[in-house]
Amino acid sequence: MREPRPASHEFNRRALLQRSAMGLGALGLGGLLADQGAFAGPVEAGDALGVKIPHFPGKAKRVIHFFLNGGPSHVDTFDPKPALAKYAGQPAPETLTTERKTGAAFPSPFKFQKYGQSGIEVSELFAKTAQHIDDIAVIRSMYAQVPNHEPSLMLMNCGDSVLPRPSVGAWVMYGLGTENQNLPGFIAMCPNGYPIKDAENWRSGFLPGIYQGTFVDPQYTEVDKLIENIRSPHASRDTQRRQLDLLKTLNAEHRESRLDSRLNSRIQSFEMAFRMQMEAAEAFDLNREPQAIRDLYGPGVHGRQTLIARRLLERGVRYVQLWHGASQPWDNHAQIEQNHRKLAGEIDQPIAALLTDLKQRGMLEDTLVIWGGEFGRTPTVELNGDGKSQLGRDHNHYGFSVWMAGGGIKGGTVHGATDDFGFKAVQDRTSVHDLHATILHLLGFDHERLTYRYAGRDFRLTDVSGKVIKPIVA
Repeated sequence: MREPRPASHEFNRRALLQRSAMGLGALGLGGLLADQGAFAGPVEAGDALGVKIPHFPGKAKRVIHFFLNGGPSHVDTFDPKPALAKYAGQPAPETLTTERKTGAAFPSPFKFQKYGQSGIEVSELFAKTAQHIDDIAVIRSMYAQVPNHEPSLMLMNCGDSVLPRPSVGAWVMYGLGTENQNLPGFIAMCPNGYPIKDAENWRSGFLPGIYQGTFVDPQYTEVDKLIENIRSPHASRDTQRRQLDLLKTLNAEHRESRLDSRLNSRIQSFEMAFRMQMEAAEAFDLNREPQAIRDLYGPGVHGRQTLIARRLLERGVRYVQLWHGASQPWDNHAQIEQNHRKLAGEIDQPIAALLTDLKQRGMLEDTLVIWGGEFGRTPTVELNGDGKSQLGRDHNHYGFSVWMAGGGIKGGTVHGATDDFGFKAVQDRTSVHDLHATILHLLGFDHERLTYRYAGRDFRLTDVSGKVIKPIVA
């Protein structure tokens, strides 16, 4: 063995090239791989909102999620079951235990019809949305874990029904960043208040707080009410800017002695709140839209919030979640015909308008549209305490439907199936983790590689499972 060289020995140019020849090639290869996003990964909290490169080129750049909180009935919307009519009023050959007592088979009171070149059957409840069925992939074989709202909401929105975890929107923000530093990258809109589980549905969890969704109540039309404290009643913009500069300096000094992502998130939240005062007012102002576009979306809060969502998406917002309303409006244990008809009537036109509008603007091809709730409903009728029919349906986590469109989705397709009565998924069963893996894949991420180190473990949205639903990917 050679004697070690003195620490003070200096390499000459020839020695450097001799010893690093392979390293030069590796540097070149590394540069090529970096250009392709092969090394994309977590970034420091200080650059939390910067645009980031996904693992591979994604077909979707942004997501809009229509969340029908309460659980829409799949057998009354996108999963027709003629067998229910045959057994109407009779016990179904197989029933499964749900949260409440149910009775005989309950056929859908709504008519189904084939639409588009694909001939997929859709209920009359969503006749306008069905005009776009050739752009839609319907997953009829979803299943959750329990027939209760709270854990099912957490599973669908955060990937875990028991433990607190970051939401899907927060993961998307963590992976992609935002294209607009003047607006929140993740916005959740719910008319008239919060859904069940409140802000936990769009939380950031152990991810930096800057990734949490921003709540907006679209029942209001004035920007001062849509976004609380959007303007200061006490200070001018110049005064606020000086205050923030001082606060930023103090926080920076405080941060030098510690590493705390919460402090970074707080600093960035202050700055974004200041920048939003100008851009948010413009983004939420629907008077800037032509009357024909406003008519396309229709009157009412759902037309308004859906049009606002489109304006946000085209301004660089990554993830917009549109909830139907406060609490759980789609939880129709009784009188499902009356209630589902009313609820679907409120959102069918806005959804169809969005799909039309996105396609006209060339945005549908890179915008992922998602529709669904936390679970489905039973094909059997729910009974009250006296054993009498309530003409409604109980929760059903064994099988339900979700659909997606745009953003790399293979339209005009149906994936999986429930049994003849719609009780449980039996063909190509699709877990919520599979759905999340597919969403991330369409955005350009390998769901097993998009991780965050916390409490000594690399966490991911899909926990330890999940497979991309390849048949619905274009």
